Amino acid sequence: MNARKNKKHKHTRKGIEMIRKLSEEGKQIFTIIDAKKIAQSCEISEQYVNEALYYLSQDGWITRLKRGLYLISSTFPGIVPAHEFEIAMFLAKPAAISHWSALYFHGMTEQIPQKVYVTTSGNISVPRKISLPGDNQRSFIRKVNNVIYIFIKVKKERVFGIKEYWIGEKKVTITDPERTLIDGLISPKYFGGWAEVYNAFNLYISKVNLDKMISYALHLDTAVAKRLGWILEKNGVEDKKLQKLLSLPVKGYRTLNSAGSRRGPYNKKWMIQENISVKETK
Repeated sequence: MNARKNKKHKHTRKGIEMIRKLSEEGKQIFTIIDAKKIAQSCEISEQYVNEALYYLSQDGWITRLKRGLYLISSTFPGIVPAHEFEIAMFLAKPAAISHWSALYFHGMTEQIPQKVYVTTSGNISVPRKISLPGDNQRSFIRKVNNVIYIFIKVKKERVFGIKEYWIGEKKVTITDPERTLIDGLISPKYFGGWAEVYNAFNLYISKVNLDKMISYALHLDTAVAKRLGWILEKNGVEDKKLQKLLSLPVKGYRTLNSAGSRRGPYNKKWMIQENISVKETK
């Protein structure tokens, strides 16, 4: 028992030195290969790297993100922890920070999201699926370093309107302002509700590229296009700029709030059922 304890202590002590050196190289997120490259300088033989990483994980110094990939814990002394957005890029590929997280990043809300929202069309390194009210998309959740990540799975053809932005010294992929607002018309539940989406449109519509936003909506589906036309008109955009949205053929009424119940007056011009309360448009 003592021999095993001493062995663990030895590997943990040397492992901590290995983690510190990885951090100095800017690798807050690292692979086993990264660890093996630096292990020898810490007097850890290559064959014992996996064991050292196991003990470090057990003691909370590192977090295993997925097979062969690790994150240095935010509690590790003397390091700058990896940004939440950077971590998200490793949990799913491809991945883009989106929805409420992107809205806050672009300065279109003062409400700080308590979770990190990520859009992906690929595989997700998460333990379980979740279901949210009115959810017609596949959503997954993972918790890393006490931060909750919500992954929204979409079809490959719906992944567009994204750009690379600098977060500190790292580049991360984030939906652009126009796509972010459009996503609010698809899934307001990922923005804190319809009222938050409407408020973002109301305050920032003059700062976005309308033509780009309209093209995004037309590339998605009729319901999104009609919702966009309705909300742009409410924000004073003249009809001549909305003709592509207005002339789009549609059969039957679509609800304005996709997460709301089917109630409220019908807007024949936009073929939209206004299933929202007055306070949600103020």
